[in-house]
Amino acid sequence: MLVDNQHYRTIWPNSSGVVPVVEIIDQTRLPHEFKIVEISSLEQMIGAIKTMQVRGAPLIGAAAAYGMALAILSESSDEYLQLSAQRLIASRPTAVNLKWAVERMLNHLLALPVPERLQAAWIEAALICEEDILLNRAIGAHGLQLIDRMRNEKLRTINILTHCNAGWLATVDFGTALAPVYAAHNAGVSVHVWVDETRPRNQGASLTAWELAQHGVPYTVICDNAGGHLMQQGQVDMVIVGADRVTATGDVCNKIGTYLKALAAVDSVAFGHQVPFYAAVPSPTIDWSLRDGVSQIEIEERHADELAWMSGRLASGEIASVNVLPQGARVANPAFDVTPARLVTGIITEQGVFAPDQLHMMQRTHL
Repeated sequence: MLVDNQHYRTIWPNSSGVVPVVEIIDQTRLPHEFKIVEISSLEQMIGAIKTMQVRGAPLIGAAAAYGMALAILSESSDEYLQLSAQRLIASRPTAVNLKWAVERMLNHLLALPVPERLQAAWIEAALICEEDILLNRAIGAHGLQLIDRMRNEKLRTINILTHCNAGWLATVDFGTALAPVYAAHNAGVSVHVWVDETRPRNQGASLTAWELAQHGVPYTVICDNAGGHLMQQGQVDMVIVGADRVTATGDVCNKIGTYLKALAAVDSVAFGHQVPFYAAVPSPTIDWSLRDGVSQIEIEERHADELAWMSGRLASGEIASVNVLPQGARVANPAFDVTPARLVTGIITEQGVFAPDQLHMMQRTHL
């Protein structure tokens, strides 16, 4: 996607130096600073995933794949690769893409002779990235059909509400929930995006708003609790969110607050408005081993500082962090919630749009 009219991905290898490195966009600096950071070791990649310099289910999968390639720069033995895989998987527990990518890398590398593993690791990690882009473009094409159909019915701009950031910053490129938005915008379909601020890390206000602005897509930032009101007033035509994990039965685990948006969308019928709720996910995000998201998905509990501290630009132009809580306040910070399949209209995948109870019809190309 575009940054100052220049195309970027969120992650890419750089082999111009003596030792290959991975370059990433440091998402903790956005929207106030666009900074590219070099990652040169497994330790640094684990740190980047934990601190959310890279975040979003598809992107941390790609980052972890490159983490395995960086690990081989130190050692290529079976034991070290297995240990590196365990450490990467433990860095973020909820998103299934990370575990999927690491296990794919590990199985591929362990099947090769030790001398061949280094080159093979970089090739396989790059392949995972290319596949992610293809999957996201296909999601965009299928989602565009939904938006275009609604535009033809309503004959006006289509207002889409999204939560957190599931745009190109959450993937290698193009995005998941925002892929249909970008596809529609690029096709000349008039769309407008309601952007939830998404506390506690403000990934909507900081990341989604930033990338939409870079690409020229009309948007409006709203506080997290405004979505239900807008749905009551008929100002939301559809909700599209991403996901960190989807069960085989269609339960959707996504950023905390997603469940409330789904409840409001379903209840909008009571006010004369039909607001469909979609999750846009590539197939590696579907965990076919799970059937009950509420009881089976581990919800990551993140540090209290994410809730207590907020960063922003002061009137002087300086970037600063401030504590917004009373001293000594107790904090709970669950990072995700689960939206039951009964509240989900459809799941937009690279293979098409499926009702939650029809996911089993997908070809399971990623296991």
